[in-house]
Amino acid sequence: MSTVELENEVASWRDYLELCKPNVVLVMIVTSAIGMFMAVDAGSMVPMDVLVLGNLGIALCAASAATINHLVDRRIDLKMARTLNRPIAKGRVGSNQALTFSFVLGVAGMGILLVYINALTAWLTLASLLGYAVVYTLYLKRATPQNIVIGGLAGAAPPLLGWTAVTNNVDGYGLLLVLIVFIWTPPHFWALALHRKDEYAKADVPMLPVTHGERYTKIHILLYTLLLIIVTVMPYLTGMSGWLYLLGALVLGGGFLYWAIVLLLSDKPGLGMATFKYSIVYLLALFAIMLVDHYWIAPPLLGPAS
Repeated sequence: MSTVELENEVASWRDYLELCKPNVVLVMIVTSAIGMFMAVDAGSMVPMDVLVLGNLGIALCAASAATINHLVDRRIDLKMARTLNRPIAKGRVGSNQALTFSFVLGVAGMGILLVYINALTAWLTLASLLGYAVVYTLYLKRATPQNIVIGGLAGAAPPLLGWTAVTNNVDGYGLLLVLIVFIWTPPHFWALALHRKDEYAKADVPMLPVTHGERYTKIHILLYTLLLIIVTVMPYLTGMSGWLYLLGALVLGGGFLYWAIVLLLSDKPGLGMATFKYSIVYLLALFAIMLVDHYWIAPPLLGPAS
């Protein structure tokens, strides 16, 4: 047993809640729920059992993956100020307890999805869970500075999971929602990595600012932000969304572009965190406007994109 697990602190329910990364899971469930609403016609409502049980199953699986992330990163967490007091890192929750907790959450989530939703959503959720907990956390995070780009696909899945929970089908519109989150993830996370560069370096995690420097990272944040603006116009161009969404996407994208340019041109402390915080507001606002547009502006979809 490691010295990390020898402390005498007793775990509380708050420690187990922290293992689930509730703030991250909440963002995932918001995008999953919006994927559900986008999958039905504007005059229709998502069936209540699908809305509640689908998101519950997805949330439990996401919390299971988050717990594995805590477990695998426990030694790294001790080297970083923002993660120093995490339950497993400080020994309040042991490795076996964490594994059991993760297993129970994962089985419960998969069971709900298989029994009450559909097999497609369940297996896609499992693939997403394994992508984050195994492929990203165990390998990519320590192997390449492109870790968040490649591993971001797992975190981009929730809108598609919501879509398939309703339709039991993978189609172009559902994949377009995934693409938006996938392209959003690198500039979102690299902004945080800039703010935490020294901590990642101390923990020997090859994040882009550590391996290639801050200016290189800032240029890539700008390039990905430009790509994000292009991608977020696609729902309008494909007929998925209407003019209100287009206006919102351009305004929000302009705000993201502003922060990316300021970040590139200035070395003022705190800009990385400010950009990171804006990116969270950006994603939630973008999907909220998409939902409003879907129900009040855009005409009903004639059918799924092929």
